[in-house]
Amino acid sequence: MKKRKTALVTGANKGIGREISKKLIKKGIQVIGTSRTKNGVNVINSYLKKNGFGFILDLKNTNSIPEKIKEIFKKINFIDILINNAGINEDNLLIYMSPRQWEDTIKVNLTAVFYMSKSIVRSMIKKRKGRIITISSVVAYTGNKGQINYSAAKSGLIGFHRSLALEVASKGITVNIVSPGLINTDLIKNLNYFQYKRYLSLIPMKRLGTTQDIANAVIFLSSSKASYITGQTLHINGGMYMS
Repeated sequence: MKKRKTALVTGANKGIGREISKKLIKKGIQVIGTSRTKNGVNVINSYLKKNGFGFILDLKNTNSIPEKIKEIFKKINFIDILINNAGINEDNLLIYMSPRQWEDTIKVNLTAVFYMSKSIVRSMIKKRKGRIITISSVVAYTGNKGQINYSAAKSGLIGFHRSLALEVASKGITVNIVSPGLINTDLIKNLNYFQYKRYLSLIPMKRLGTTQDIANAVIFLSSSKASYITGQTLHINGGMYMS
């Protein structure tokens, strides 16, 4: 009997992470979904049922990540797919941005990806196979007022993934980024009507993206059909940005 693959998805309790996890399950892949809260883990367990389990992981506490990953490896033998999805935004203009807003955003969106990838990639190298997929953002390429911290973190992911892709390409591991545009999730709930209309005017398709749009791309990159794709960024933004 063929052994089920396992994916680890950060921020799997809502939004894009939840949609990715549900699609992975439909592909017969078991999921380890992380959240920073017990309530989040309960949500994950409620939809995973017997297809994996939720796990508390606070990505702001980057030093705790290696030990938490060791705990996961005690429960499962191998992580075939790592999906760095969790992210935060702490928006403010530079002149008003606090050190905490800068540091927390960099920690969760960039530094945590370093710790997650480092903690898991060694086992992938030993088995000579694996997929690492990280959710970035269109603002990594366009910038955005009030998001210097977020844009810096998401931009940093590009160099990180290109370099890691070169390091592990010969080991059967692919490393890619999915870069969403304006997606209908909690991250845009604070936009007022005028901000919403302004952003919408920048999208040639004249609609927001959906979590399904992003999840479909992640499923493709995690599959055998994408075995010759590495070090790439897949832009999903309705034409908002074209590379």
